[in-house]
Amino acid sequence: MANYVIHTADSRGHADHGWLKSHHTFSFAGYFNPERVHFGALRVLNDDYVAPGMGFGKHPHENMEIVSIPLEGKLAHEDTTGAKGIIEKGEIQFMSAGTGVYHSEMNGSSSEAVKFLQIWIIPNKMNIEPRYGQMNYELNDNEIKTLIQPNAEEGTLNLQQNAWFKLAKFDEGKNVSVPVEDPKNNGIYLFLLNGNIEVDGHKLTTRDAIGIWETEKIEIKTNEKSEFLIMEIPMNLN
Repeated sequence: MANYVIHTADSRGHADHGWLKSHHTFSFAGYFNPERVHFGALRVLNDDYVAPGMGFGKHPHENMEIVSIPLEGKLAHEDTTGAKGIIEKGEIQFMSAGTGVYHSEMNGSSSEAVKFLQIWIIPNKMNIEPRYGQMNYELNDNEIKTLIQPNAEEGTLNLQQNAWFKLAKFDEGKNVSVPVEDPKNNGIYLFLLNGNIEVDGHKLTTRDAIGIWETEKIEIKTNEKSEFLIMEIPMNLN
């Protein structure tokens, strides 16, 4: 029988530093909730706003898979693997920190804010050589688009983990069945970017999230036009 945990938008941690406004689904920085440290290998899900011309200066990470998904504006990335560039909505980037990497994530615009999701996944192998990847994608209406999968094919990226990331956008009144790729080991964490949906009968509105495990599929009903991120990740960290 499937297990569920729901994290509503208003239950998230919140930090307001003026130039940075961030909502933390899981414990992060000054926000700590012992019941919300991680969901399986999903360690961080930050919903960030960064003011024009501001950002996170160069700082270190190690042994973490870090994914950034811009929602509005331009995100400028630079790291010690030599990667450098600007990404915006319709692009995704990841960084395998491995043995150690320094990076910066800045607003690439001096006039417009940038909004993006910052996601950390605990890797299944430590101390790998750091690496970086990014790509463009096109998400059509009434489509589930795979962006990340364990064995990257053309048009997808891969992390150091048995994980899938899928973006979806559906019109009102659609019923969608989403299979779990590895139901023996993985669970699904769905984050509703905007809209109103039901997941296995559980109602979600904009920025709500639901975690489901010990199931082979989930059933989604859209009550209005909605866009959501589906992350399938291992539940056991041993």
